[in-house]
Amino acid sequence: MTDALSDARAEAVRARYRATLGSVPTGVEDRLQLAERLDRLPTEEALAALRHIVLTDNPLGPRIQQLVHFGQLLALNHPTPARIHATGALHAGATLPDLLGVTETALITAGVPAYALGTEIIAELLAAERT
Repeated sequence: MTDALSDARAEAVRARYRATLGSVPTGVEDRLQLAERLDRLPTEEALAALRHIVLTDNPLGPRIQQLVHFGQLLALNHPTPARIHATGALHAGATLPDLLGVTETALITAGVPAYALGTEIIAELLAAERT
């Protein structure tokens, strides 16, 4: 059951995602609601703390870290998280040409499927920019 303290703790987790990615991904929001309802918010808080260390308190810096995540997710063929981290990379100051550079690298390391996924994501971002 949620209460004011639980709501504040969940909102702090959401704030970390907004700072890193610019928004709270749907899957994260779903997990937070489940964690609040089943009194398991400490798991989400720990995950958010670890993500903060890895993504923002990292020698690579947020921009490069998001680009690395994007490339790894392309290579693993994980479209939804790849889209989230492409947007996160842009939020951290990356450009569409940066994303394309990562996508071209994925062509060499992970093949045409990774390249195709990356170009699809970049095309979607480009189309969203035009609207």
